[in-house]
Amino acid sequence: MTVLSQLNYISLLSIFEETAIAAGREILRIYEEGCDVALKDDKSPVTAADHAAEAIILAALRRVTPDIPVVAEEEISGGYVPGNLGDRFYLVDPLDGTREFVNRNGDFTVNIALIEHGAPVLGVVYAPVRGWLFIGGPEGAQEVAVDHEVKITGRKTIACRVAPEQMVAVASRSHRTPETDDFLEGFSIADCVSVGSSLKFGLLARGEADIYPRFGRTMEWDTAAGDAVLRAAGGITLTLDGEPLTYGRRNQADDADFANPNFVARGKL
Repeated sequence: MTVLSQLNYISLLSIFEETAIAAGREILRIYEEGCDVALKDDKSPVTAADHAAEAIILAALRRVTPDIPVVAEEEISGGYVPGNLGDRFYLVDPLDGTREFVNRNGDFTVNIALIEHGAPVLGVVYAPVRGWLFIGGPEGAQEVAVDHEVKITGRKTIACRVAPEQMVAVASRSHRTPETDDFLEGFSIADCVSVGSSLKFGLLARGEADIYPRFGRTMEWDTAAGDAVLRAAGGITLTLDGEPLTYGRRNQADDADFANPNFVARGKL
């Protein structure tokens, strides 16, 4: 029996929030001091901040729910892959947007999500430089303000908007593709905002944007937390065949474990 059996989702989401802020505090320390950048086997960058933040998150999750498997980006990269995930597991990206971290533009986040039966049911996305923290669960979605001293100064309920005739799109700052532009030509787009990491989901969740198409490689830990926030705010993330994006993809014939297909995230339809 896991500790979670004595907790409700609100309590677990509070732990997510506290843990993301703690990880963000350590990321900010390293961000201010500077650090070396290494390349993983897939040529993506990794820093001491990735590893330090992941260690904080893993310790917290394994303390309160030791029997729930954790799929964490840097552990996976290091060769540790959990066995049977069962119906409930965590997806963790300790520093989503490492390229943004290295480029020092502030568009990076801490992502923690709980997956149940393939769906993201709880999620926290924290952007420590911007002081934005988004949370989502069965009770809805919230945006939490965090000040420069890493203290919570306020929170408010957020929700997706019904898409207007002239929509606002969001696209990746570092990974925008011609396929993205071609897809958006099929809609009436008033503006397209480029932003890094899971912040794209946050802009949809708080009703500032309407559509986020992603054509190109993403992994489940990149999207799960933001997707949970988006769904809690009334939106949805769909594959190109119109089905909700699911999590826990393994033994894929044409891609690696936990790799996402192309998808489109939307506000209220």
